Amino acid sequence: MKKLIMAGACLAVIPALLLSGCSQEATSQDQEPKSKERTEMSSDEQQDSVEKANYQAIKPSEAAKPLESHYTETQLAEMPTTEAHGDDTKRSVPLGQTLEKGTEDETEGPLQKNRIVSYYGHPDSTSMGILGEYSPEELMEKLKDQTKAYSELDPERPAIPAIELIATVAQRNPGEDGLYMHATVDEDIERYAKLAEENNALLILDVQLGRDNIMNQVKSLEKYLKLPYVHLAIDTEFHVKEGQVPGENLGHVDGENVQEAIDYVSNLASENELPDKLVIVHQFADIIISNKEAIHPTENVEVVLNNDGHGIAALKRSGYHQLVHNQPIQYGGFKVFYQKDEPVMTPEEVLELDPAPAFVNYQ
Repeated sequence: MKKLIMAGACLAVIPALLLSGCSQEATSQDQEPKSKERTEMSSDEQQDSVEKANYQAIKPSEAAKPLESHYTETQLAEMPTTEAHGDDTKRSVPLGQTLEKGTEDETEGPLQKNRIVSYYGHPDSTSMGILGEYSPEELMEKLKDQTKAYSELDPERPAIPAIELIATVAQRNPGEDGLYMHATVDEDIERYAKLAEENNALLILDVQLGRDNIMNQVKSLEKYLKLPYVHLAIDTEFHVKEGQVPGENLGHVDGENVQEAIDYVSNLASENELPDKLVIVHQFADIIISNKEAIHPTENVEVVLNNDGHGIAALKRSGYHQLVHNQPIQYGGFKVFYQKDEPVMTPEEVLELDPAPAFVNYQ
């Protein structure tokens, strides 16, 4: 989505995010992602996957030092002033803590003891994220290097690599069903699912919705969500109503609909005896999600409120403060754009945020 399209909407709610815009153009693919009907997996295939390893963090080196030791006394004294912009400058939780103030994690999910570092995008497009810029093998090598940087910086919370694949792509063309979206083909999802499994990584399937509803999209991915290493992300900005077009109009979701998806994933994990799951909720402006107080984690699902948007680093910090720090649900997430951020924040700078992001995704 172009910055000029979104500037008014962002300015009305979060002046600091004027330059951040949306995470991508809804139709910026280099080629139209392929689409077809999804097929059912056999029960034997599902059971085999459940019995295999779920994930493995990238181990820090023996020389890795605790997080606090990487900052000067001056830096520690200034945190989180750099993100508050006149708001409360007192840190809400200790440096490095990922759980937001007043929240708990009753799961045995990956964020209890680890951080997740993901690469985002679509295999058919170089402009929708880094995932489309490299072959699967090259991507995984770079992802592991980026993930290790966080393990080295915060060895007490080693990071897990993850692939965030756009599973349904919003588009400006209404398509045959008039939903302004289309599904990524099974072959692509299965290729990256295999890549994640073989490398003890996680696969996060991202839905962009268009005019479809959240539950339709989540249910279409059920066979994948039954795999122990597959998790869900909801790209809220692309959910538009009748008369609107993704990429031209700013999307909106109700928190109750987000929670319905969280509860569905939670029940899926419980009923199928799966490892606890993760649901990531993307946003870059407050008006994109209403009724946010309805969103909450469950005994089987960890919830991340992820701050999207590209632009000047200081403004990105302010956006995180307003959308994550000031609206605690459970965990915070933070998106970094390799090509669009000014400058690209280092892992040290990302972990200065309050609370420290439990989920860091790169586009």
